[in-house]
Amino acid sequence: MKREARPLTPAEFEVLLALADGDKHGYAILKAIARGSETLTLGPATLYTIIRRFLDGGLIAESVQRPDPSLDDERRRYYRLTEAGRATARAEADRMESVLAAARTKNLLRRPRRA
Repeated sequence: MKREARPLTPAEFEVLLALADGDKHGYAILKAIARGSETLTLGPATLYTIIRRFLDGGLIAESVQRPDPSLDDERRRYYRLTEAGRATARAEADRMESVLAAARTKNLLRRPRRA
């Protein structure tokens, strides 16, 4: 199933961001989003709807790599970002960057400070 070209929702983008640094199970994705976002609260139903859509669209895949069973619950499913998912996240970040640049030219945002 090919994903239509549209901006991602904030929740969808956060799921891809959470997986960008490695495989995670659902609860770990929720925790990563909670740590990384001050404004987004994601519940399990929304998360698993997104996961199902991304699995169908090829943006994520179920990971075959598993932690040691003594360190983890064998019922957990782990997910990984596919190349298509990484490209989608990158395209969305680029789109967001363009929108922010336009907002700065309209004096709606301060220019970022130089380090």
